[in-house]
Amino acid sequence: MANKKLAVAKDAKKDEFYTQLSDIEREARHYRNFFKGKVVLCNCDDPFESNFFKYFALNFNSLGLKKLIATCYATSPIIYTQLTLFGNEVVTVKEESTKKPYKIEISEVTDENQDGRVDLADVEYLLKNHKNALTLLQYDGDFRSAECIELLKQADVVVTNPPFSLFKEYVAQLVEYEKSFIIIGNQNAITYKEIFPLLKDNKMWLGYGFKGNVGFFLSPYEDYAVSSHHKEGLIRISGVMWFTNIDIEKRHEDMILFKTYNPDEYPKYETFDGIDVRETQNIPCDYYGVMGVPKTYMNKYNPEQFELLGYEREDENIQVGISNMPEEFLQAYRTQGGTGHYTKGMKMLCYYDKDGKAKIPFSRILIKRKQV
Repeated sequence: MANKKLAVAKDAKKDEFYTQLSDIEREARHYRNFFKGKVVLCNCDDPFESNFFKYFALNFNSLGLKKLIATCYATSPIIYTQLTLFGNEVVTVKEESTKKPYKIEISEVTDENQDGRVDLADVEYLLKNHKNALTLLQYDGDFRSAECIELLKQADVVVTNPPFSLFKEYVAQLVEYEKSFIIIGNQNAITYKEIFPLLKDNKMWLGYGFKGNVGFFLSPYEDYAVSSHHKEGLIRISGVMWFTNIDIEKRHEDMILFKTYNPDEYPKYETFDGIDVRETQNIPCDYYGVMGVPKTYMNKYNPEQFELLGYEREDENIQVGISNMPEEFLQAYRTQGGTGHYTKGMKMLCYYDKDGKAKIPFSRILIKRKQV
């Protein structure tokens, strides 16, 4: 249900999902050494409400940052309506016309109030008393605007939760300007025709991720999670991941394989020379042909152990040789109660299971084990 509602949000361009500080801390700790001497940009974050800004402001000195830049978007429905950065009080809602986009640039965080420690009180003092720290933007704060692109050019690394509906465009901009990044996206992005080639060519990969690929976000939208999964004041979204192009230990760790191949457990495709693997953990250790595996495999992907070939639906960018679905297969599939807008002319992975039932697997990544 959560994925369905996220798709609805994408279509409606509802992009206000604000990340918890604990989730940012859990991911960012794996990159701590990378941040030293870097300019960090959070370009989809209201600095007074964003936990991305809060994390880097609090850890500015311990991370050894050179500069922190954050920008907000003028029309965010959460601006002026949620908790402030510096306390638990709710900010008074202001008129739409008063919602101005602005940027914050910090080059140092010192003990401004002389209490013997550096914390958010010092950041608050800095923003209130250093005129150059906080300035209004000329336009709407959109990451695609000319002034935000100029800020992007200054940055070494971008860390944020970008708009879900603009994920492809957002990544394209980061690639164009050759920026390092740590960003949040949905697992469906793995098979976007604009994103998969980046994964395939090792220009982008998955970070350490959310527990169970499930995140809880502050959001103005209704939470459709069942009561046992609901968290008060938050919305539950399944299939969320961290994407990055910063080298991390995880992507060099071999996946431990313990299953052995047998044709009864791993059926061959009717439309492609490969076998179907229903669960990532069941990838056979002794099979060197092509395998179709779930998207969740990307959490375990090591380019030194496996090669990415393509995914279940061919397009102009990914050519892996999937054939048209046989008419007899489609007839058998529908006779057994299979549903979906499939035609015999579609290039889909399909197979007969050990009981002779026609199956169309859900979303497969095609991989091949490298010879060792």
